[in-house]
Amino acid sequence: MDDLFFTDPRDGKKYRTVKIGNKIWMAENLNYETGNSWCYGNNESNNRKYSRLYDWNTAMKACPAGWHLPTNDDWRDLIQAIGGENAAGKKLKSKTGWNNNGNGTDEFGFSALPGGYRRIDGYIYEINDSGVWWSATEDENNSGGGAYYRSLNSNFNDVCENVRY
Repeated sequence: MDDLFFTDPRDGKKYRTVKIGNKIWMAENLNYETGNSWCYGNNESNNRKYSRLYDWNTAMKACPAGWHLPTNDDWRDLIQAIGGENAAGKKLKSKTGWNNNGNGTDEFGFSALPGGYRRIDGYIYEINDSGVWWSATEDENNSGGGAYYRSLNSNFNDVCENVRY
């Protein structure tokens, strides 16, 4: 596995990337500040470690030029490339930082961190217990406007697919 790097021209921040399967993935959470992005607990040290949390609409626009949120198909390709849904979480999680001995092996350099997530009502929680990553795919089965996301949890070794409204 060779580390690659990308510099966001908007703010000069440098991000590590990895190639898994036939795609290049950011191996760090995006940390681009927008009007609708938050630090866990409004604590800047959490921002430095875990980066920013975004609502879906903001996440869809926050990616630098040439990058995009992964679609459900992108996520499925990633999970398949590393051995399937039941083992993927352990292989994607960082080696440290997860509660309850939930650390991963980070076999592919993805280094997923448990930065928690922000609920639609604004409440942010589960730092060190879970990590959540948006998908660019909207839920076509619901007219309420939901979007898919993937989550990892310190208590499980799989990657969960969910929809948030």
